[in-house]
Amino acid sequence: MSTIALAVADGILHFELAVAYEVFGADRSDLADPWYETVICGRGPVRTGGPFRLEPDDDLDRLARADTVIVPAWADVDEDPPADLVDAVRTAYEAGVRVASLCTGAFVLAAAGLLDGRRATTHWAHAEALAARYPRVEVDPGVLYVDDDRVLTSAGKAAAMDLCLHLVRRDHGSAIANAVARRLVVPPHRAGGQAQFVTMPMPDQRNHPLGALFPWALERLHLPLTVEDLARQANMSSRNLSRHFRSTTGTTPLRWLLTQRIRRAQELLETTGDSVDAIAEATGMGTGTTLRRHFNRTVGVSPDGYRRAFRRQNVS
Repeated sequence: MSTIALAVADGILHFELAVAYEVFGADRSDLADPWYETVICGRGPVRTGGPFRLEPDDDLDRLARADTVIVPAWADVDEDPPADLVDAVRTAYEAGVRVASLCTGAFVLAAAGLLDGRRATTHWAHAEALAARYPRVEVDPGVLYVDDDRVLTSAGKAAAMDLCLHLVRRDHGSAIANAVARRLVVPPHRAGGQAQFVTMPMPDQRNHPLGALFPWALERLHLPLTVEDLARQANMSSRNLSRHFRSTTGTTPLRWLLTQRIRRAQELLETTGDSVDAIAEATGMGTGTTLRRHFNRTVGVSPDGYRRAFRRQNVS
């Protein structure tokens, strides 16, 4: 049985802690047996960054005997995290333990020196502070999580769930991770990065230069749309279109189109009995081979596997 140790101290935020405990601490032995053993480790009673008081299962020394250590979000990034927490996390990593942080828990990993020379992420609102305080860390504010072998970091809030499901996927495979996601009523894998949450991805048609373009494109996903087609519809140059797309959605026009095609394919896989080839044509992906390649890379499971996991029971 793989042991997940949740490292806590005064100032740890309860949301990310609860997300990790819900994924790993609930008994899911009907999905994978053995499931994880989950322990909460800290120095005595801990007050989270809210009205909750927590009694840890074990001391921080237990981290070094775990298989994976997860550090939830740190409430005040302007304060140094407790030295004993930082030392325990560093000792665990040096003992060969896989270490992950959720949201601003990355500041604890950085203080321990585990992010030096590595690509890492945190909540976009604190990415500049992380980069300024720890210049040896390559901070990427645009992704939901970063997997760097034994050191993993996630972006803010809901991205904690993305990383936890990713760990399940690494340990038990996509089918089990998808089953867990289904029970938690969350997507098994979200496309894109956290940049899409910084600004409104679907602006109001009345006050944004791309407002009318989004619904127009969504109605024509079955067509082989190009950047030039989008630019012509938006009455702007391709270069100007790309600039507006980047500032609004955090991605390029073609990447946005691909994401929307994948989302439409997911809907059709869940709600129809259409073949993969037919769905590929309906979503502008051309062939089933193309759809399978992009779907696997984006969603983390094949179209057929996704359909088996998420197809509605009343679809014939």
